[in-house]
Amino acid sequence: MLLEGKTALVTGAGRGIGKAIALAFASQGCDVAVTARTQEQIEATAGEIRAMGRRTLALACDVADAEGVRAMTEAVLAEFNVLDILVNNAGYACFKPFAELTAEEWQRTLDVNLTGAFNCIQAMLPSMRERSFGRIINVSSVAGLKPIADQTAYCASKFGLNGLTKTLALELRPHGIRVHAICPGAVATQLARDAMPQRDMSEWMTPEDVAHTALFLATQSDRATTDVVVVRRFGGVPLGG
Repeated sequence: MLLEGKTALVTGAGRGIGKAIALAFASQGCDVAVTARTQEQIEATAGEIRAMGRRTLALACDVADAEGVRAMTEAVLAEFNVLDILVNNAGYACFKPFAELTAEEWQRTLDVNLTGAFNCIQAMLPSMRERSFGRIINVSSVAGLKPIADQTAYCASKFGLNGLTKTLALELRPHGIRVHAICPGAVATQLARDAMPQRDMSEWMTPEDVAHTALFLATQSDRATTDVVVVRRFGGVPLGG
């Protein structure tokens, strides 16, 4: 198994991409802690992980709450002792024209998508630096690489997440910690359905498609690294095309 003996924490793991990543890691021998705001959802994910014979921990947490993240981190490290992989997947989306966007919607988008990753990385970093090992995978979006109308706050948060990824990849390299970003295109998730109920998603990617990419990053050779990887639906247009 590719991740035998490794431990991971996946945020936003109650459904969609986060759940798919957590299950993909567990299928390769990884013990996986899962967190999201909804306890019932992460308990379901944890149940599937246990059925694979892996250790798990389900912790309700809002990644935008720095104090809550610190408490969650303490619980994960108490259970697993070490953390090898952190996947920042928790996300929030509010798609509407800029003129209609409220200050609260803007702030919530940044708080979850960008500050949430910041909170989790800061909380887990001391443990990774102590061991001179770690892999941090930020689930971003193609919206962090190109402008998309009616997605001002979402684009701003994902552009910021990509910037955070690249600067940390440089800053944490001396400590043996790799930092990656996955930028998926259209993925059929509940978040996407809630934000864009009018869209036909029949040909969109599935969360499992993104999970395959996360698994690649988590198991990449120590001699190589990937900064930002774009995953788009087969029928889409190549970025920059």
